[in-house]
Amino acid sequence: MPTIFHKILRHEIPATVVFEDDEVMAFKDIHPKAATHLLFIAKKDADFVPSIADLTDATAHVPGLLIRKAQTFAKEQGIDGYKLMFHVGKSGGQEVFMLHLHFLSEKKLNV
Repeated sequence: MPTIFHKILRHEIPATVVFEDDEVMAFKDIHPKAATHLLFIAKKDADFVPSIADLTDATAHVPGLLIRKAQTFAKEQGIDGYKLMFHVGKSGGQEVFMLHLHFLSEKKLNV
């Protein structure tokens, strides 16, 4: 079932994209909990997983991919302090059921 993140990937709804390559897109959270609050998502259909709880051997690489891209982004932006977080399931605070990584930092982006 398509989520709001799928619509963002297809450019059907607007988002403030701050990072994008062939594998990952990152955009600003519309309800930020920090000066910089971004969401990193995988772009390939084969990597779409509803939640960490739904990972399989075939998709186990996705969290690492998102973390590495967030790490690269932070280095490129000169952000040396940040928090990375996955919400798992509704009772874990997950609102959109497509695996995504929250990137939070008190440093404001120049983007």
